[in-house]
Amino acid sequence: MADIVNLRRARKAKARDAKAVEAEANRVKHGIAKPVRDLAKARAEKERAVADAHKLDESN
Repeated sequence: MADIVNLRRARKAKARDAKAVEAEANRVKHGIAKPVRDLAKARAEKERAVADAHKLDESN
């Protein structure tokens, strides 16, 4: 005999799975979150500033 399935739970699980697939597609579509982009940009600027600060003065 087959297992008894609660149709309400099955329907909700199917909806959750569909939303998860859509969310993954949106994450790929819209890329990196703005706070992460801003953090990466700030770190790159800081690294550049530190490297520039350690350069020797060529005016001698």
